[in-house]
Amino acid sequence: MLGYMLDALDVLLYVFAIHQLQQPPPNGFGWNEATAGLVTSATLIFSSVGGGLAGILADRIGRRRTLIYTILCYSLASAGSATSTGLWSLLFWRALVGLGLGGEWSAGAVLVAESWPAEHRARAIGLMQSGWALGYMLAAVVSGLLLPHWRLLFLVGLFPAVLTVWIQAKVKEPEIWLTRKREKTPLATLIRPPLRRITLFATALSTAVLFAYWGVFTWLPAFLAAPQRLGGAGLEITKTSKWVFIMQAGTFLGYVSFGWLADHFGRRPVFCGYVLLAAILTPIYGTTPLWAGSSASTWLLVLGPFVGFCGTGFFAAFGTVLAELYPTAVRGAGQGLVYNIGRGIAALAPLTVGATARQWGFGGALALNSGFFLIGAILIFTLPETKNTELR
Repeated sequence: MLGYMLDALDVLLYVFAIHQLQQPPPNGFGWNEATAGLVTSATLIFSSVGGGLAGILADRIGRRRTLIYTILCYSLASAGSATSTGLWSLLFWRALVGLGLGGEWSAGAVLVAESWPAEHRARAIGLMQSGWALGYMLAAVVSGLLLPHWRLLFLVGLFPAVLTVWIQAKVKEPEIWLTRKREKTPLATLIRPPLRRITLFATALSTAVLFAYWGVFTWLPAFLAAPQRLGGAGLEITKTSKWVFIMQAGTFLGYVSFGWLADHFGRRPVFCGYVLLAAILTPIYGTTPLWAGSSASTWLLVLGPFVGFCGTGFFAAFGTVLAELYPTAVRGAGQGLVYNIGRGIAALAPLTVGATARQWGFGGALALNSGFFLIGAILIFTLPETKNTELR
């Protein structure tokens, strides 16, 4: 949970810095929306690579050691971002952040899933995933304090490295991994029967909802800060941080509640309910400046926690369901590859929304993501229900 919280902090520092980096030199680089979205897309592309590699590595050398390596990767790279002199240098550092981002989830999710009994597994994963909301909130607070000094903002990302000392001393490998059979299982097992169908449909599911998520939440701070003539909310940077903070409080409750509901009512129906509500709320939220008029800021404040609750809480399903569908020998690789192939394809989302915003405004661009939430609501039923599944 702490690793994922600090993971979110390092990744989202850039999200909050986007508006500042779009300013003319010397305070920024003078980028347009498409260029700013390109950097986030690069982070997501490399996070898919890091997630896949870390999943394979976790099956080979252990969940804990892989977790430590990935946290060191993203924290050192975040600090390196402060030295950027332009697009290419920042792309390099944010790509390394991406490697750690994807890898941390792959190692951490399988570690938690293997350490908890079946009847409590979803809520344990929900707690782990809730670290993302806490990291988002922390990034909002730090950004409100340090912006427009974006170099200082990225230097804050170095602090997660300290966490690895505690992990090394206190966190143990799951018993099921320590007692597994030691022969190597080929990765091709993931695309052969009986796992092939699971791998294909789970990848499609992760692609759809990750595209929707990154399309909405990458540009959320910029949407709140952009002037209303561009389809934004026109809020000040201090208000933007406060609005995002409040939304992420709803996100935290969404993660925790999803785990509790999924353990009681099953993974599939709860997931479907969350993403359907997200599909409804996203266009309403994105077009608030158009229909709410002078009271738009109030409505954004009211709707924000509900968008966060439904639009992200369902991610707790991936660490739970994928762990319950794959055997121990390829669990890390299965989770890492399925989730992060989806994340790699979803890297197109920030770029797509950024380019669309130039033509239709931020509100209309954000609303386009509803369709991907709807696709996710359908695809979840292509996977078996895994409630109360004992890991093997």
